Amino acid sequence: MGNKLHRAALRESELHAELLPYWRVSVVDVTGSTQIDLAERIRARTAIDGDVLIANYQSAGKGRLDREFIAAPSSALLFSLYKKISRPREEWNFLALLAALGVKEALQSLDSSADITVKWPNDLLIKERKFAGLLCQATEYGVIIGIGINISMRSDELPVETATSLFLENFTELDRNTIVKKILQNFEEKFSLWNLQGSAPFIHAYERACSSLHRQIQIVLPNHAPMDAIAIGVTSLGELKLDVGTLVNSADVIHLR
Repeated sequence: MGNKLHRAALRESELHAELLPYWRVSVVDVTGSTQIDLAERIRARTAIDGDVLIANYQSAGKGRLDREFIAAPSSALLFSLYKKISRPREEWNFLALLAALGVKEALQSLDSSADITVKWPNDLLIKERKFAGLLCQATEYGVIIGIGINISMRSDELPVETATSLFLENFTELDRNTIVKKILQNFEEKFSLWNLQGSAPFIHAYERACSSLHRQIQIVLPNHAPMDAIAIGVTSLGELKLDVGTLVNSADVIHLR
C-alpha cells in the first residue's frame, strides 16, 4: 500500500465546520485550477471574503511566472483562499511573505524537528529542496492566495529533481485535513493583525525564517543579465534588500552554494 495511507480523502464537512466563521471551505475532486476557479467566482460576485477552495487534483495548476504545477491525485495539498483587504494597495505585496511565513510556522507546529525555511519571496524548502510554493493574485478588493504543498509524493512523482515532499523528508504529519486546518488557523491570526497594523510585526520573523538572506544569491530579472548579490533583509513592502543598496520587488532568486 505504501504511501497510499497518506492520501486519505479531504473531509469537506469537517473542515468547513471547524474553520467557520472565518473560513468557508469547499472541496472539489478535479478542477483545472483552484486559483482560476476562485477568480471566476469573484468576477461573477459569487465569492465572499474567506472563501477557500481545495482540490484533490488540478489539471492546469500554475505557480509563479506561469510555471506549470501538476501533482498526482491526492499527493499534494492544493488550495486557494480569498481575503478582502483594507490596507493601501501598495502594501499588498507583503502578503506573499506573510503567507509563506504562516505555512512554515503551521508546519513547524506539527513537526518541530523539520528543517523548514522560506526562500524569498514565497517558496518553502526543506534542506534547500522546494516542497511548497505560493501564488498571490490581486483582485479589485483583495487577494487570492494559491498554495501548493507536496505532501505524499514519491521521488518518481516529483516535478523536478530539486524538489521534495513532506513524505520523503519523514515529516510526522501527512494528513492533508490536519495540515490545511493548521495553516488556515495560523494565517487567520497573521492576516487579522497585518490588516490592522501592516507588516511591521512580521518583518523580523520572516527574516529569521528566510534562507535567502546573508548568503550569496543570484537575482534573475526578466530581460536582464543575472546579478550576484548578498541579500540583507526585507522591507515593509516585501522587497528584498541587497547589500549594494538595491531593492528587488519581483525576481527569481537562486541560492548559490
